[in-house]
Amino acid sequence: MNRLRRPRVQAALVALLGGVVVYTLAHVVFPYHTSNHDEAVYLQQAAMLLEGQLFLRPPVDGPFRPWFFVESGQGLYSKYTPPTAAMFAVGKLLGGYRIALGLIATGALVGTYHTVREAFDARTGVVATILMLASPLFVVEASIFLSYVPALFWNLTFGASYLHADRTGSRRTATLAGLAVGIAFFTRPYTAVLFATPFILHALWTLREQGRGALDRVGLTALFGLVGVAVTLGYNAVLTGHPTVFPYQAFAPLDGLGFGYREIAGYSRTFTPQLSLRANAEVLVLFATEWVVAGPFGILAALVGLWTVRQRGFDDRQLALAGIAVTVPLGNLLFWGNLNILGELADPSDGLVSFFGPYYHTDLLVPVVAFGAVGLLAAVEWGRETLPDHVSAERAGPAVTALLLVGAAVAGSVAVAAVAAPVEENYDVTQQYEQAYEPFDGRELDDTVVFLPQTYGNWLNHPFQMLRNDPGFDGETVYAMQRQQFAVVDSYPDRTYYRYVYRGQWAPFLDQSVEPRLQRVRVTSGDSVTTEITATVPEAAESVTVQINNGTANTSANEYTTTPDVTELSLRLDTDANRSRLSGDAIEESIAVPTPERGTVTVVAFVDYGADRAVKYRWALPVNETGTGVRALTPRMEVCWSERLCGGQAAYVPRSHGDEITLEARVTQG
Repeated sequence: MNRLRRPRVQAALVALLGGVVVYTLAHVVFPYHTSNHDEAVYLQQAAMLLEGQLFLRPPVDGPFRPWFFVESGQGLYSKYTPPTAAMFAVGKLLGGYRIALGLIATGALVGTYHTVREAFDARTGVVATILMLASPLFVVEASIFLSYVPALFWNLTFGASYLHADRTGSRRTATLAGLAVGIAFFTRPYTAVLFATPFILHALWTLREQGRGALDRVGLTALFGLVGVAVTLGYNAVLTGHPTVFPYQAFAPLDGLGFGYREIAGYSRTFTPQLSLRANAEVLVLFATEWVVAGPFGILAALVGLWTVRQRGFDDRQLALAGIAVTVPLGNLLFWGNLNILGELADPSDGLVSFFGPYYHTDLLVPVVAFGAVGLLAAVEWGRETLPDHVSAERAGPAVTALLLVGAAVAGSVAVAAVAAPVEENYDVTQQYEQAYEPFDGRELDDTVVFLPQTYGNWLNHPFQMLRNDPGFDGETVYAMQRQQFAVVDSYPDRTYYRYVYRGQWAPFLDQSVEPRLQRVRVTSGDSVTTEITATVPEAAESVTVQINNGTANTSANEYTTTPDVTELSLRLDTDANRSRLSGDAIEESIAVPTPERGTVTVVAFVDYGADRAVKYRWALPVNETGTGVRALTPRMEVCWSERLCGGQAAYVPRSHGDEITLEARVTQG
């Protein structure tokens, strides 16, 4: 028991507990990852590093490009630098990527203890570590595969090592400080600069005061920090061709610091100082009220701690730590990302910030928990000194104990509630993901290719983060976008093909589920191919209009069939290298369009219920002209009640419409 009274042991236990909590949350709350699709970027990059690759070289240009990967003559590369992915890769080597999350969280909590201990004392360091673990922003960010807590780990390693070297004159920890800040710069350059700036100013002041006495240790820190900068610039040169052009700039040249026109992946804003002030004010309010430990109570404790230290007299090391509370908010004024995470400024519950907090301000937790710990301990000390003046000596001890227990219970419940709120909100998203990925759960997909919808444009892993390719594009399952499908088929001629489709709007972050389907896709070729199409006609329907188009031409047949006479629509699509001809029910004379050399022939049946109510059946047949004829893939089938969702979010999913509507299509050689 005596060992448990040692602050170092207490801090270690808190850090280990934090690692377990984070590892558990990562498995339970985020098994399918989050609605921030950058996670897949880091995990794809981690898999590449484990294979010794900096570039992806897919077999076909286009359908295999992952989210946030840059196209270059050498291949595809991530817009993010590799240190974060390398940390996740270590977890994979130890048994699973999520192991890395637990280890990083533990390391960040250890770094919190040592940094605060160096600035104040060991007891304050223990309390600060507890406050860090109880902060919703830390818990959520540590449980997902993003770079903010890994960067915090390196920044805290730098802060603790720098302060230790400053106190002891240790060259070893001065060197470690330099290595840590160098890696932090490689991880998130601007974040590292904002965190390190107060310490750099402290180092300059120390050199002025101590001269040559401080030159060795400060020089070692600076030297090894610059090594990290040099490695970063060298990495830039290898990937982008220029040392000062970062990969994120190569991906989106207008996604940078400062004001003016900003753009990334088709999204753009004019970022003005006024807009920055408004956005950052909202971000800081959310930080203070929802994402720091116990919300406003945590900020109040930090303010009490700041006042307490001021009364005692700041020393230069404490000023450096407090300086982070200045440089981080000021530096973020120049970054338009703080506007983007808010979504609509008028709605504080909108945007990524509602799920993940103000993650660009993660480092701001450090001074808050440090001075919050000082404030809490000062309040306890004030109670011990004040109560004996108001109660008898024999009652003072129990009174202090009672107040501490009540205070701990209240603060603990507030802190737990603060953490529980975003965790619950993210778990709601996970439940929607669980339904969306249901066709893949427990299903063997060995030696297959799965075509994925382009929900947010021409990207893989956006949003389907779970469905990632191996770096060599040679895994048991290969994932490709639903484009250039025949080129993909040619690259994997002996595999089994599937198409993942869904019904409904993809919005898990709005608590909306989709109805998914994994459709078997077959390749049929010959001089001509025939597609047999059948569909039920509901009893309430008044008429059916059939159309065929090839994307450029459109021919329609206004032949009507009354529902009492026809309960099933039966059509035949004959496709050769020249023409695609549709015949069957509701068509007195066959209608035809030219067959595209490489494209889609689409058959549409409008089922009219009258009173401006109709449903559209849609069969999209991918076709490809060959030297001897034509080939086709099993058509994509949709039932569209809304034109807005038709063409990607209205997939025909058997049993989703009851017995009233059924669609079928079978492709054979003509």
